[in-house]
Amino acid sequence: MPSSETFALQGQMRRAAVSISSNIAEGSKRSTRKDFVHFLHVADGSAAELETQIIIAKDSYPKLDFSRADALLDEVQKMLLAMRRSLSPTTNYKLPTPH
Repeated sequence: MPSSETFALQGQMRRAAVSISSNIAEGSKRSTRKDFVHFLHVADGSAAELETQIIIAKDSYPKLDFSRADALLDEVQKMLLAMRRSLSPTTNYKLPTPH
């Protein structure tokens, strides 16, 4: 892969990773559970985007070990699912109050 494409892929991966946590943070400051869940779905979309980019990187760099990235992303995706489930209408979750 040419260095310009490598640089572009690295940037896309960074943006997707930052987007995950940014959407969780933004959603947590929203005033309704529905809004928070929406942002968790957006974060999950960013996680899927990063997952795709890792697949591309694996194909482009077969000698590199992506097992740590895979494991961390899998853990994040599981946490996002657990958060969405905890915010289902059947739970008594209350949004944190701003300090």
